[in-house]
Amino acid sequence: MWKYEKRLQYPVNIRKKDIKMAKYILTQYGGPAGELAAAFQYLDQRYNMPDDRGKALLTDIGTEELAHVEIISAMIYQLMQGATPEELKAAGFGEQYAQFGADLFPSDSFGNPFNMAYIKVSGDYIADIESDMGAEQRARATYEHLMDLTNDPDVLAPLSFLREREIVHYQRFKELRDYYLKNKNTSR
Repeated sequence: MWKYEKRLQYPVNIRKKDIKMAKYILTQYGGPAGELAAAFQYLDQRYNMPDDRGKALLTDIGTEELAHVEIISAMIYQLMQGATPEELKAAGFGEQYAQFGADLFPSDSFGNPFNMAYIKVSGDYIADIESDMGAEQRARATYEHLMDLTNDPDVLAPLSFLREREIVHYQRFKELRDYYLKNKNTSR
């Protein structure tokens, strides 16, 4: 089990409203390469790992992805702080506001709702780990794209932190895959 500390893994202190940027960042909340999809995927795949080493890594990274969901949520709320319905509509959040008010709904930046089909599992732990490596690379690329869309240091700092964590996760998954391939660990 893990211990939950009631603070963000990385502090978010955005001072300037930017509703368009909030809409872009929404993809990392409920999009196909987002944090919610990664958390579900890794926490599900951990049960198919052949040993405690793999189960522990997927549990650790999966729960960290949930911490990233919190960071993304805080960023979106702070970027939308004080927005009027007219501002939300102008930024492309009219439909979401009509249904959910100022609450977040897991979707991508196009408004497509989160879909469990984003979760990749195969029943083959090597294939799953390689899929996870790809997921981390897609998330890294998305964070880089998001960073290209802003020059606000208050937004760039948490995006940069999250990007770096994707790189670390990729490396950890690669180490696990290489360990399994080297040791031909197929015991269950």
